Amino acid sequence: MRTMFGKVAGALLALVMSTGLAAAQSKITIAVGGGACLCYLPTVLAKQLGEYDKAGLAVELVDLKGGSDALKAVLGGSADVVSGYFDHCVNLAAKKQELQAFVVYDRYPGLVLVVSPKHTGEINSIRDLAGKKVGVSAPGSSTDFFLKYLLKKNGLDPTGTSVIGVGLGATAVAAMEQGQIDAAVMLDPSVTVLQGSHADLKILSDTRTQKDTLAVFGGEYPGGALYSTAAWVNGHEKEVQALTNAIMATLSWIHSHSAEEIMAKMPDEIVGKNKDLYLAALKNTIPMFSETGRMDPKGAEAVLSVFSVGSPEVAKAGIDVTKTYTNKYVEQVKKTTGMNAK
Repeated sequence: MRTMFGKVAGALLALVMSTGLAAAQSKITIAVGGGACLCYLPTVLAKQLGEYDKAGLAVELVDLKGGSDALKAVLGGSADVVSGYFDHCVNLAAKKQELQAFVVYDRYPGLVLVVSPKHTGEINSIRDLAGKKVGVSAPGSSTDFFLKYLLKKNGLDPTGTSVIGVGLGATAVAAMEQGQIDAAVMLDPSVTVLQGSHADLKILSDTRTQKDTLAVFGGEYPGGALYSTAAWVNGHEKEVQALTNAIMATLSWIHSHSAEEIMAKMPDEIVGKNKDLYLAALKNTIPMFSETGRMDPKGAEAVLSVFSVGSPEVAKAGIDVTKTYTNKYVEQVKKTTGMNAK
């Protein structure tokens, strides 16, 4: 009888503790601009490592086609936070919509402009894209902004090229291999997957490394970050700090483990069937991940400069780019834990 009572009491205690834990956790929905893309790996890996739970958060990741769709989810109220490219914060500032990034996980954008294997012979430079069909993750996404910037920089009218949304994963690879589009702005692992089948794959522009990023933008250019509306950030400081803690811990874990160990933690459906290609892409991508979580003020200014070139609306808006990000939550992590990401 005592044994049975002990079991019942133990079960009740466990229930109370688990209920208390659930009550203590804040529920957060993060809209991801393409979960299969390695550029967003820290957001997904943080969940796989249990870092959100450790930070006291019950996080749901919602995987969407591109960064613009993730942004719409937050602006529409169906998600709390975007895991996407920082440049949206700058672009929306021109429309008087205040967005604020609070932890940066990509110090380079990792965007690659690739020619379809079916059209290699006819496209040798960015100027050859005039009048062509070019794939992006989704119209209005960072891949689209990047394309328009490159077209303008090379003396082309961005409206003279057809932009087609093809996603970031298998759909983008299929569209390229079938020749449905002439070229595409892609990210890893899709670029490496294509190179695995087409060794002579033609790349017109590449921002996966510091050298390439400096060549394209003239300075470092931040990519993926967690951001939300300034109102949400200011009204949910506890949750924002917890998210920052989780991402910082994940960045630290990434830079202290091998690519093989990182891959082993990722969901099977993201890694895919060809683990060798995913691993090769991951090894190419790891240097892209931030070691500090901080926004480099010069990088933010570079984003503003790029958008000012391609968008008269941004150029005229008189944007104070310092309002589009904050480093205070990253600095708080360092104060309380002594942690830098690396």
